[in-house]
Amino acid sequence: MRTILVVGTGFAGMWSALSAMRLIEQNGGIEATGIKVIVVSLEPTLVICPRLYESDADKMCVSLEELFQVTGIQFVPGLVDTIDTAQKRATIVDLAGIRSTLHYDRLVLAAGSHLKRPDIPGIHEHAFSIDQRNECANLDKHLHHLTSEPPHPARNTVVIVGGGFTGIEIAAEMPSRLRSILRSEDVRVVIIEQADSIGPELGPGPRPVIIEALAGLGVEYNLGAAVVSVDKTGVVTSRGDRIDSLSVIWTGGMEASALTRQIPGQRDHSGRLHVDSHLRIPSLRDIFVAGDAALAITDDQGHHALMSCQHAMRLGRFAGHNAAADLLALAPKPYNQPSYGTCLDLGPWGAVVTEGWDRQVRLTGSAAKAIKENINQAVIYPPKADRVEAFAAADPDCAGPTLA
Repeated sequence: MRTILVVGTGFAGMWSALSAMRLIEQNGGIEATGIKVIVVSLEPTLVICPRLYESDADKMCVSLEELFQVTGIQFVPGLVDTIDTAQKRATIVDLAGIRSTLHYDRLVLAAGSHLKRPDIPGIHEHAFSIDQRNECANLDKHLHHLTSEPPHPARNTVVIVGGGFTGIEIAAEMPSRLRSILRSEDVRVVIIEQADSIGPELGPGPRPVIIEALAGLGVEYNLGAAVVSVDKTGVVTSRGDRIDSLSVIWTGGMEASALTRQIPGQRDHSGRLHVDSHLRIPSLRDIFVAGDAALAITDDQGHHALMSCQHAMRLGRFAGHNAAADLLALAPKPYNQPSYGTCLDLGPWGAVVTEGWDRQVRLTGSAAKAIKENINQAVIYPPKADRVEAFAAADPDCAGPTLA
């Protein structure tokens, strides 16, 4: 029996496993092909990462157990600790700390990414984040605990470090969330962004809309400044300014899973592995990469996939398909994703929808908000635990979502 090992149950990992099993099924199934698909992750769940800026974010996950069962995917609980590319094996550490080894014929690395935490004094001890579900739960618990503090400016102020996509979304959500918890209108939300513009990676297209929305929500931003230290009562910026706050949220950038460093290959500044058009490591025939761990060209214009849900889903479909196609001696499909759009949540103000890599604004306000809610609550969720429906959705030629 030959094995396709998928590392991770995020968007890329889930769709990789389904797409690989889809092609195996089309060619006679596990018994006829002698190929099985194994997925390794701590839990058989998909965390809905694009929703972690919302309240109750610790509940934003969906069980994949039944979906894997009906599609014939084998799940192994644990974390991949090491990958031996020479021997084609991975070491797994389960929840009890017991180590085991899995051999693979093809590996799909879809281990995702995590928040960068630079070596800034106090960041680990005093800054919150919304990168993982447990971190969201810790933040929510902290915000509700603020009611036990006497009213004062530091209690009523939230500082968000990073004015990118995530920082803007949590900042837009925070004023109403804080007012509801504290039962006070006297709240302050401040974004600190080291670039000279809010939403620097989003470009000038949606910026006027973002500025209008943040102003309407009462969110302040401090541009051209970096945070140089964090303590239990606030932050100090590179300008020497101090902002008193009991609630500092760090959103400053992402980096690929540390497992990428165990794979021989070229990496970008975020640790993502360069892959060819079939999402394979150029120097390793048996390893494919998908999602936030992959640096993949999306079109003939030279654009690269971003660390985003919309790219991870399609990358997963192609990586899984090509891993199975390789074992079945079938022609692989070159990955492409020419359509690109964004949908940025702006809290009670609404949202902004852009189209294309130049991010031309298409919708704003409540109309854009309806699209964002449909994406967050339906489009990005897994297919039903139905074999036919799941395999149809896993087709790499399926258009998939173009917004995230």
